[in-house]
Amino acid sequence: MLTARPDSPHRPRPHPGRGPHRALPPALALPALALLVLVALRWSPLMDLDARIDLKLHMRAVADPGLTHVNRVLTDWAWDPWTMRALCALVVIWLLVRQRERALAAWIAATLLVAALVQQGLKAAVGRPRPVWPDPVDSAHYAAFPSGHAMTATVVCGLLLWLLRRYGASRAARRAAWTVALVSVLGVGLTRLWLGVHWPSDVVGGWLLGALTAAVSAAAYERWERPV
Repeated sequence: MLTARPDSPHRPRPHPGRGPHRALPPALALPALALLVLVALRWSPLMDLDARIDLKLHMRAVADPGLTHVNRVLTDWAWDPWTMRALCALVVIWLLVRQRERALAAWIAATLLVAALVQQGLKAAVGRPRPVWPDPVDSAHYAAFPSGHAMTATVVCGLLLWLLRRYGASRAARRAAWTVALVSVLGVGLTRLWLGVHWPSDVVGGWLLGALTAAVSAAAYERWERPV
């Protein structure tokens, strides 16, 4: 249940204490940076592993058009980056209208913008080509690393999980949200691999960078809000 603040009939009390996201940025930064460097340098063992995994998945995607169609619907509609951003936009509106949290709403919106800029900046800087198939089952634009679908889903789900904890959602609600978030984040990454439009390290990079972005945003806002 959400608990109302004594001075407001609408706004619930943010969850007190230091959240686990405070420790996440250092833990996520090193693997994210390491993977970025390996991809940028086209490290042969990683490139070969990516190619082997993608080839096996592509062969299965070509052989199973029904499942491939399901993956295309999921990636283009349910977990599309604009779908995820629209979900976050609704939360921003809720923060503005129901909670009167203008600063927090602006912070969430700014985080999404920064995530999109970082994503596109890295794609341009790394310039990794996408997989090319003689019999493609789908297509995608821009460079491959990092996966925009995986990164956007991770950022949005991470921010929403933080907000649920911040506003004291019940344990059952948070467990349900974690389940949906994990299915969405893992699911969108798998759809990109099944459809042959990303290498596995693109998806892992999107997950790491998305989690890092959400964790840094949450920790920075709480430090700004309650400086130690």
